[in-house]
Amino acid sequence: MIALSPTRKIMKHFVETERLILREIVSSDAEAMFEMDSNVEVHKYLGNKPFKTITDSEDNIRFIRQQYVDNGIGRWAVVTKAGNQFAGWSGLKLITTQLNNHVNFYEIGYRFLPQFWGKGFATESALATIAYGFEVLKLDAIYAIAHRDNVASRHTLQKCGLRITGQFDYDDNIVCDWFELIKSDWKK
Repeated sequence: MIALSPTRKIMKHFVETERLILREIVSSDAEAMFEMDSNVEVHKYLGNKPFKTITDSEDNIRFIRQQYVDNGIGRWAVVTKAGNQFAGWSGLKLITTQLNNHVNFYEIGYRFLPQFWGKGFATESALATIAYGFEVLKLDAIYAIAHRDNVASRHTLQKCGLRITGQFDYDDNIVCDWFELIKSDWKK
């Protein structure tokens, strides 16, 4: 079961699933975020630009927190209920610049520390995020992108109901699949 919390002025805890808590990303997550984003394997399908310093993670956290203020939504920390461990992040992001001929759309994304790969956390958190997007935010559609060689991420998105509707070049050098999920299809 997924428990949903409506967006509040001060966002803390958004979604709870059977095994996970999705909450706002806070400054104390910097060390775990750096461990994740400095890992070459984590960035394999993200343009191979791993973070070099913890300052990169601190800046990223400030950027995400500003999205909460500006857009009412941003990526969320994924914390395990068993052990209260930061596993990664998941959630929606409002994309306000043009990407694949789209602008002002909500993209679902996720990123996890390698020790949490293969446990179903990406799917579990993505399903909760999609429910939040359609039920709480009342979105009409949710989009995603995945590197065409990232089999695991593509599989997760498809398990969550998103379907590939095309391909495009991201940053002119990364071929990605474009995924879409329309609310009426999600309700089926």
